[in-house]
Amino acid sequence: MPEIKFRLIRSNRRTVGLEVNDQGDLIVRAPNRLELSAIKSILTSHRRWIARKLSEVERRRQLLRPKRFAEGENFLYLGREFPLLISHETRPALRFTGQSFILSARWQGQAREIFQKWYRKQAQAYLSDRVMKLAVSNGFRFKKFRLSSARTRWGSCSAKRMISLTWRLILAPPEIIDYVIVHELAHTREKSHSRDFWTLVAGLMPDYRQKRRWLKQNGFMLNV
Repeated sequence: MPEIKFRLIRSNRRTVGLEVNDQGDLIVRAPNRLELSAIKSILTSHRRWIARKLSEVERRRQLLRPKRFAEGENFLYLGREFPLLISHETRPALRFTGQSFILSARWQGQAREIFQKWYRKQAQAYLSDRVMKLAVSNGFRFKKFRLSSARTRWGSCSAKRMISLTWRLILAPPEIIDYVIVHELAHTREKSHSRDFWTLVAGLMPDYRQKRRWLKQNGFMLNV
């Protein structure tokens, strides 16, 4: 069984803490007087957890690699991955068949901008429709919907009840999109993240915690 490599940080703490950072390093925080043999025993007992965390980091690294916009690469749309095919037709620059994305070879040099423009167009139609439907069905009133280009802030609700959502949400599964919309609509009644706010969200979406967790764990993928 291979030895587990780790970086040890000792302090006056009473318990042992394990952490796998974004670089794939295992960091062990341990009490000053705890023997090294005891630390290694703890690592052995948590071997499966460590392996899972290291696998997650490697998966994240793979997904965060810059897109090459080459044939066979996968691109997200509404939570599903679709392969990219390269066409020798000059027009359109990009089209979606429901099964794959087809990009004209002539436009590969501008592929990122072309994809983002396509995503924004889909997001404007889809998100505005969902905001309206969820607002009407749940009795919310908002002033206006706006599409944003935020990278990590999925949505916001202004004091004047303007709902803003990033176009990047169009890459997420529909149920995740609905959670973000419900979250922002709830702010039209409860401005802060108070107990009343979360009670309101839970009443509309009992499993909101799972969806919020999904965003925390997978939000990094919603980019192109």
